[in-house]
Amino acid sequence: MAEKDPEGIIATDPSDNDDRKCLIIRKLLKFNPKEVFTWQLVKTVAMGQGLAALICGTAVTSQYLASDYHVDAPMLQSFVSYTLLCLTYTTALLFRTGDGNMFPILKKRWWKYLLVGLVDVEANYTVVKAYQYTTLTSIQLLDCFVIPVLMILSCLFLKTCYRPVHYVSVCVCLLGVGAMVGADLLAGRDLGSTSDVLLGDGLVLLSASLYAVSNVCQEYTVKHLSRVEFLGMVGLFGTLISGIQLGVLEHNNVANIQWDWRIGLLFAGYALCMYTLYSCMPIVVKKTSATAVNLSLLTADLLSLFCGLFLFKYTFSVLYMVSLVIILVGFVAFNAVATTPDPADPITPSMGWEEGGYDNPDDIIEEVVVAVLEEEEGEHTGVSWNQRTQNEEVPAGGWSTKM
Repeated sequence: MAEKDPEGIIATDPSDNDDRKCLIIRKLLKFNPKEVFTWQLVKTVAMGQGLAALICGTAVTSQYLASDYHVDAPMLQSFVSYTLLCLTYTTALLFRTGDGNMFPILKKRWWKYLLVGLVDVEANYTVVKAYQYTTLTSIQLLDCFVIPVLMILSCLFLKTCYRPVHYVSVCVCLLGVGAMVGADLLAGRDLGSTSDVLLGDGLVLLSASLYAVSNVCQEYTVKHLSRVEFLGMVGLFGTLISGIQLGVLEHNNVANIQWDWRIGLLFAGYALCMYTLYSCMPIVVKKTSATAVNLSLLTADLLSLFCGLFLFKYTFSVLYMVSLVIILVGFVAFNAVATTPDPADPITPSMGWEEGGYDNPDDIIEEVVVAVLEEEEGEHTGVSWNQRTQNEEVPAGGWSTKM
């Protein structure tokens, strides 16, 4: 127990340190790997790497279009992807009834989704433009800026509380990215331009920040409202914005494309990979978080490199395998311990009892009391109250958080 000496300096009782050591030893002895390395964690890792494989597919098709066919029309590629989202998810919203229909959604939140669509389109466009001004190494390093921005935005707007293990895990993942960049430099793959490095690096940071904003909006929408609503609105406004930008900026590039079946097949492959990525990413975001998803996507560059070993004759380096292992270790560690909502604000203002799927407010009070008691008794299983309630059905107007 801490005591105060005659001079007013606080002295620590040595027995306190012994108690802490005993407590740590008891926790280590009680550690059960099965409670951490669960089937849910395995599915999370698998889904994350599935998304990374889709990103790899977009990278490979874009590389073929640029290198073999000299096609420079990134906005056309995005336009086709957004159009597919619009044709499916926006159409699905048209056939919904009640508040889940497209027109009530537009009446209430049209300007919000317009901003989300604008942010998403420009995030994709700015990172592609960055390749004209800076190097691949700079882009790979600075693109990781999305993760700290995401964590800050999640704390501010989603009331997410990260534990020390999460910060350590993020650092481990970034260390893996550093190993990947080192392998690129050793292999002489510092590709790209150096015409205006400062502008290019600024575009990468801008793109990372925009991606972070888009991902936080996605996490909020799919956990509080509806996955179909988010994809339908992003598809609608993304199609409009990318279409206008395509007509203004790339009409000459599109007119100069020498179309044949191979180019059409590459465009179709890119669009299908992006469509599948957009469709599946909200599912993984809802089960984990936007931050966890972006950590899993750090391996996408590595998967692209492995494909490039066979398709584009890249030089192999053992550091690539080391980087992959380090990133996966960090990703597993991040998802092994659940994040929790801010104790000062356990229920976000947007999640009233009606939207949360409860018949009356007493259900929420009971759920919060149970969660608090579990925390105090040390019986918490690592799943936060907010995560446990994400699987509840919402009774009104077809609003369901299940996917």
